[in-house]
Amino acid sequence: MFARSLRPLAVVPALLLCGEALALDTMQEKLRARIEQLSSAHEVEGVSVGAGPFLTEFYSRRDFRLAWEREAVDELVDMVSRAGELGLDPDDYFLDPLKQLSKRVYAGTAPDADDRIALDILATAGLARFGIHLSFGRVTPQSLDPNWNLSRSLQGRDPVDVVQTAIDSGALEEFVRDRLPDYPFYRRLRETLARYRELESRGGWSPVPVGPTLRRGDEGERVAALARRLRVSGDLADGAPSERFDAALEAAVIRFQKRHRLGADGIVGKQTLAALNVPADARVDQIRVNLERMRWVFRDIDEDFILVNIAGFELWLVRDRQIAWQTVAQVGKTYRQTPVFKSTMKYVVFNPTWTVPPTILAKDVLPKAKKDPGYLQSKNMKVIDRDGNVVPTASVNWANVTPRSFPYAIRQDPGPQNALGRVKFIFPNEHFVFLHDTPSRHLFDRPDRAFSSGCIRVQHPLHLAELLLEDPEKWSRERIDELIESEKTKTVFLPQPLSVLILYWTVDYDPETGEVHFLPDVYGRDRRVLEALDAPYVFHPFDEAPAWMPQSSR
Repeated sequence: MFARSLRPLAVVPALLLCGEALALDTMQEKLRARIEQLSSAHEVEGVSVGAGPFLTEFYSRRDFRLAWEREAVDELVDMVSRAGELGLDPDDYFLDPLKQLSKRVYAGTAPDADDRIALDILATAGLARFGIHLSFGRVTPQSLDPNWNLSRSLQGRDPVDVVQTAIDSGALEEFVRDRLPDYPFYRRLRETLARYRELESRGGWSPVPVGPTLRRGDEGERVAALARRLRVSGDLADGAPSERFDAALEAAVIRFQKRHRLGADGIVGKQTLAALNVPADARVDQIRVNLERMRWVFRDIDEDFILVNIAGFELWLVRDRQIAWQTVAQVGKTYRQTPVFKSTMKYVVFNPTWTVPPTILAKDVLPKAKKDPGYLQSKNMKVIDRDGNVVPTASVNWANVTPRSFPYAIRQDPGPQNALGRVKFIFPNEHFVFLHDTPSRHLFDRPDRAFSSGCIRVQHPLHLAELLLEDPEKWSRERIDELIESEKTKTVFLPQPLSVLILYWTVDYDPETGEVHFLPDVYGRDRRVLEALDAPYVFHPFDEAPAWMPQSSR
């Protein structure tokens, strides 16, 4: 039905601009005039709808006929009223004006034409905005992080057709489902949001009073408060109140610590106490922030990829959208933070050399080399000129060297001391960040693993190389070990390039247990996302037009 009413993209707007008469009935004329007003005044029923170019395109293709029937409006209102289940705000999609207009329009008497038009426009704008936010997130990630380079694209689909098809289908719920990330983690996080909102509505939990460290064998009111707190969150089974720290309570503390990525020792020290006393509403906000982060990501990924969660200090290898393998990682220090971005891995280098990057050269290596003449030799490092030739360290005037005047590079040869370890995984990017091995393997045992200068150190890098090269005959683990022992540098290309996502989530998922884990916000990034998520929605062309307008209309 709708397809027969399509008009060439430029024809109808051109007629409008030239003032030529169209054979429109009274309602069509009123709708046309109202749509024209949106180019200068973006408000309908006192709310800003934005997306004027999209609405002009949408209604002009329909010859300015109304798009919505009552059943579809009712379904939209019901769907938008449940936006909170996704961590979104129903008011962003005009819930109250839609309800009020719907009551007036469908009151049983002849509806006011202006009300009918306003309802139609708000329903279309609300559905379009809801689709945008489900597909790409409510918050524009580039506004928070200039490094963000994942796309906001419908991959060639015409946005007007997308919205019109949804309205015509009579199945707006399917429109929503098609835009939700199709990953177990996302579904599990939505379930967790519902659970924590229920806990919040019941008053959450009372804090455990501050005091000395609690451990097995302790007694008193603080132990009883600890037990009450863990029962509310489901870590401790219901039972009679107890003021004794027994084996069951210790097991509950360990379960809580594992879910919050703390040292799982069953002892309630400062870190565990702080995590216990984060209120339920703050955990709700933390879940909402990370649901938003997932919306930023999951329309721009392949079936197979590597995902690094910076805040979780972990790496996942995903095959066919299922976690095939995972390991722990070390990431950048808080003052040398690992950036968030996407790239494509192309090759692996065994026994790599390491050319010291400018920042580390200026802040670390040059000061140490100037202070200790034997420092470079002790680290298996050499001074290299522009032609790649080795320069004797004795010929360098170290006393007068500055980072700006130093005319050489410093390179570390392959070997057990090499900062990159025995293998590195290269995915070109402007940040000079990649995955690699490390000689500092003892640091993997720490729960907080922000130790690098920005790159990602992998706990089991040789096994990762074996998995990525996918050639058991040519690149078995035995063959890889032989190559490592030779200390000869060798570059090996992957059978197929592989997407790499370096992300930051403070809520995570254990695929084995299905449990959701709350992580420390190691870089302090949650607050800005939450503030942007909760701020009054202000239309900006970047948020809606690029994602939704056809190329020929931009």
